Amino acid sequence: MAGLTGDFIPPAKPVIGEAEIEAAVRVLRSGLVVQGPEVKAFEEEFGELVSGRHCVAVNSGTSALQLTLMALGFGPGDEIIVPSFSFAASANAIRLVGAEPVFVDIEPGTFCLDPEAVAAAVTPRTVAIMPVHLYGHPAAMDKIMKVAERHGLAVVEDAAQAHGASLNGQPVGSFGTAGCFSFYPTKNMHSLEGGMISTADAGLARTLRLLRNQGMEQRYANEIVGANMRMTDVAAAIGRVQLRQLPEWTAQRQANAKFLDSNITGMTTPSVADGAVHVYHQYTVRVSGHRDAAQKRLTELGIGNAVYYPTPIHRLTPYLAEDGTPGPWELPETERAAAEVVSLPVHPSLTQADLERIADGANLAGGAR
Repeated sequence: MAGLTGDFIPPAKPVIGEAEIEAAVRVLRSGLVVQGPEVKAFEEEFGELVSGRHCVAVNSGTSALQLTLMALGFGPGDEIIVPSFSFAASANAIRLVGAEPVFVDIEPGTFCLDPEAVAAAVTPRTVAIMPVHLYGHPAAMDKIMKVAERHGLAVVEDAAQAHGASLNGQPVGSFGTAGCFSFYPTKNMHSLEGGMISTADAGLARTLRLLRNQGMEQRYANEIVGANMRMTDVAAAIGRVQLRQLPEWTAQRQANAKFLDSNITGMTTPSVADGAVHVYHQYTVRVSGHRDAAQKRLTELGIGNAVYYPTPIHRLTPYLAEDGTPGPWELPETERAAAEVVSLPVHPSLTQADLERIADGANLAGGAR
């Protein structure tokens, strides 16, 4: 057993090295700081991660989702199927365009959308499905795409946590109508802040480029009503540096997860579906019946931990029914996950001693009451 005392192990640790600093300074000195050559290069390089799809860089992952729904023409009267067990941004983007989220349950093993629940939730008003590749595990896209094809629905992948994840050899962000990624500092790669949209549809990509830049491709030649959701060249330059390191960091996350899988016995460790490549944005365990006590013990041991997410979206204030209740949703697996999950450190900055402390601490905390 490793020593259980030591410096606090953070649950996440953004990497900002000399290469990122040098890239930012280089762009600042160039004077080309917004929507310039660095953004274009970042889009082209990120395309290699999503089977060569067109990529459109924006200022956040939420903007990526919102602009995609706008570009697809969704709005009032439309329903979009989405998990409630996700960060609020997934549903917020739907509401921001005036459409309504239809919450469905998740698979207990992967924490991602249950394809059977998706199929049961389709109505004449359904226009799209928004699977979330939660914690870095790909949703069951093979089955979800069949539901979408059967009903003629768009599929907008929320891949904010899943850079480089794949299912049966196909990367996330390359299954649906579009894929949306986040480059927030705690993600598997970042650009300080930013987002990316991938799509195989050249027309959709052009519309997205118009929407992010006040509706214009040529300066002052506005074609449609748009917004200002551009990515800066400083962000893109940092993103390019991070993208080059992503394969190494992903391999390290996977190695860290493998060690934790083999050494944690006091909690239920993550499962990985057949054919799935999990990139472990989060290493999420289940603790049944005594999560608060387990978290308290982990914290006492100096092991960072967090709950993603303690309140399902359908129970958040903006999504309650007019009478203040959660509405008609029956989501037992979502409710159970929200009550049991805890995420432990898995980031690539962990040392072997850190991993041993995390595993030993998890085993002790698993028995805490």
